[in-house]
Amino acid sequence: MIAVVCVDEKNGMMFHGRRQSQDRSLRVNLLRECGEKRLYMNEYSARMFKEASGSQIIASEDFLCNAGVGEFCFVEDRDVGDFLQKLESVIVYKWNRCYPADVYFSINLTNENWVLVRTEEFRGSSHDRITKEVYQKL
Repeated sequence: MIAVVCVDEKNGMMFHGRRQSQDRSLRVNLLRECGEKRLYMNEYSARMFKEASGSQIIASEDFLCNAGVGEFCFVEDRDVGDFLQKLESVIVYKWNRCYPADVYFSINLTNENWVLVRTEEFRGSSHDRITKEVYQKL
């Protein structure tokens, strides 16, 4: 499973049940990254992805349990650390801002279990700079 998360400068993901951002450019970038592969997420997140075609988006509340090897999971509202054994890779989109948060990304990607394999920056629709980091599990 490939987890995809969006974090601020302090690894915050959500605040009081609301996402920190819903940047259009990020969604386009993520759909391009997925290609023809399935992208799993919950119903809350799926409402943002109306531009996705066909059956690419699979929305269910137990999406992290359903995703298989090589399939993507867009995670906004829960700790993906509970699924560490299933993870093959993590894609982190980072905002160049710090927002209030009460849900955080908890996996330490700087330890010896992970390697940064790719980084890119692009201009978002609501952020001047979004940094995308792709980590592979060793």
